[in-house]
Amino acid sequence: MHIILSRKGFDMQYGGQPSPILPDGTLLSFPIPEDAEALTFKELTHRGQSYLDIIKTLNPKSPITAESGCHLDPDLVKETIIRGENWSPLFGQIGAAQGHLAKSGIGEGDLFLFFGTFRQTKMVNGSLSYVSNAPDLHLIFGYLEVGSVHSDFEDFERHLKYHPHAHERFRERTNNCIYEASGRLSFQPELPGASALKYHPGLQLTKEGYSKSRWELPEFFKDLKISYHSERSYKSEYFQSAAKGQEFVVEANVNLIDWAKTLIQRGT
Repeated sequence: MHIILSRKGFDMQYGGQPSPILPDGTLLSFPIPEDAEALTFKELTHRGQSYLDIIKTLNPKSPITAESGCHLDPDLVKETIIRGENWSPLFGQIGAAQGHLAKSGIGEGDLFLFFGTFRQTKMVNGSLSYVSNAPDLHLIFGYLEVGSVHSDFEDFERHLKYHPHAHERFRERTNNCIYEASGRLSFQPELPGASALKYHPGLQLTKEGYSKSRWELPEFFKDLKISYHSERSYKSEYFQSAAKGQEFVVEANVNLIDWAKTLIQRGT
């Protein structure tokens, strides 16, 4: 089994602001802007409020508009948009990043842990606001256990067609692939195969008091190989995560599986 730490969502380069840790602990990952997408931030909702409104409330100077397209990927929360009856959580990948996943043998039973850049928020006079001086943090915000892998564009099944990687503009893209979630978690079958998570301290990768790419990982990680990293990534006080790269693949052992299981249990 592999566990993949997968970087997704808004940051200062893509979107221009962190995704919010909402006051109730919801980790609301904003998908990256993409002009070529028909789906807009205005169409995505959380508890009746559009993502566009939430983004603009947090950052009135945001360049995101009612016409701004977004790349909803990974797609983990059914209620985000109106769905067909056969909806499944999906994640797509292409190009060199998918080549890396394929070379690593990622397939059925492997587990994606999605992380991104987040900042704490609070309500101020009835309006959502970032907490003053709160740091930007790398947090794990969701998971997807692979139930099946779809890599032939011509054979994408009907229930996959809504996903951006099944749209026509991806037909000729190199290594285009869609990962479909399992129905239930294999190591914890009372839970769905994919979901967003609620905040708890264990989901924080960033070491307290350090910049977001400097992580505090359990000691057993030193016995594991993490793609795009080496022994030099382990500094005396922190783990320096790679600045570039979307998917960090880790070959799992019992300790890593138990760690992931605990994170998911506490966040659902």
